[in-house]
Amino acid sequence: MDMALDEARMAGERGEVPVGAVIVREGAVLARAGNRTREYSDPTAHAEILALRAACRAEASERLPGANLYVTLEPCAMCAAAISFARIRRLYFAAGDEKGGGVIHGGRFFGQPTCHHAPEVYEGLGERAAAQLLKDFFSLRRAASEDG
Repeated sequence: MDMALDEARMAGERGEVPVGAVIVREGAVLARAGNRTREYSDPTAHAEILALRAACRAEASERLPGANLYVTLEPCAMCAAAISFARIRRLYFAAGDEKGGGVIHGGRFFGQPTCHHAPEVYEGLGERAAAQLLKDFFSLRRAASEDG
């Protein structure tokens, strides 16, 4: 999760919502990424999606069986679907997302009968640090908009 937090910090420094993701299999890092939705003008450029794309390219496969995904924020429904399609074994996420989450909040994608594969889900790993990154990021944004 430390690597995912590093990716989140770098995303925040780029002006992106500070979310980071890392994909690991058998102790080897397959991919790591941070949000780039603004930079790429792409609403799908979430950290999880970017990491999944990179790992799948590296493995020359659309599936990543046996891989674990570490992400600093609860994945949204779009990312949960991609995680399912990639056949990720375990999902570890730091902070829950009451507004946009799709795993333990919102649509709870993995619990739906239309979900073909549900990873094991572990929440709260690094939660305090990830939540603080998000809180600080949005605090600075609000302060800047009030000054501007």
